Amino acid sequence: MRFEIFKIGFIPVTVMDILDIAVMSYIIYRLYKFLRGSRASQMMVGLVIILVLSVIAPLFHLRGMSWIFQNLRTVWLIAFVILFQPELRRLLIYVGQSRVVRYFIKVSGSRVVDEVVKATIELRDRGYGALIVMGRETGLRTTIETGVQIQAEVTVPLLVSIFNPRSPLHDGAVIIQNDIIQAASCILPLADIREKVEWGTRHRAAIGLSQETDAMVIVVSEETGKISIAVEGVLHFDLSEDQLKNMLIEGLRYGNLGNSSSKGNVV
Repeated sequence: MRFEIFKIGFIPVTVMDILDIAVMSYIIYRLYKFLRGSRASQMMVGLVIILVLSVIAPLFHLRGMSWIFQNLRTVWLIAFVILFQPELRRLLIYVGQSRVVRYFIKVSGSRVVDEVVKATIELRDRGYGALIVMGRETGLRTTIETGVQIQAEVTVPLLVSIFNPRSPLHDGAVIIQNDIIQAASCILPLADIREKVEWGTRHRAAIGLSQETDAMVIVVSEETGKISIAVEGVLHFDLSEDQLKNMLIEGLRYGNLGNSSSKGNVV
């Protein structure tokens, strides 16, 4: 049943019309924020220009352009999927990792956790220092913008190569959010901790970001080879492989560590 609120000329406006406009406005806004600053935004502008031209051409009786656009209609969808394949994949992951979806479906991200844990152990064994940020609910766009954007799948070889001392991206943090390596060589805020002089810059940076966001920050010490993780301003250090994996799974799945017995030593 349609409840008419008012009219614009001869067009009736109902409650459902307003709701429809509000929902579409929100979707367009979120899509704009998702694509802003990326290569896809430039392609989207080009696509909009082509669509506008396809509407204008018949109005001005531009037969040549009209013929071209009419023949291209059959391949628009295929071209769209091919051009925006990486962004569509990221968008589906983004939607699947949203707060609403995770409220009904617990997403464990076990493959990503496995890759991160394996990479952490290999980094420790090679004597490489590392700083890996596992994003949760809080947005990390400001932190991502301080580094080099990567937008790549989380794999052990990629993480190990990034933190190789000969790599230009090793000095800084890797940001993982929505199951994707968003950026590397990112700068994190340092916590003011003076009583623990043995902690290096990586540990202070991990605690600093965990104080400002809900991210879980993994630290591999280059000097001692010990693995630590900072959560909510607390550093859990000297973790075993099983302890690290359990903390990541529990923290990413439920949003907090509760009374986990896998915390290791806590500072």
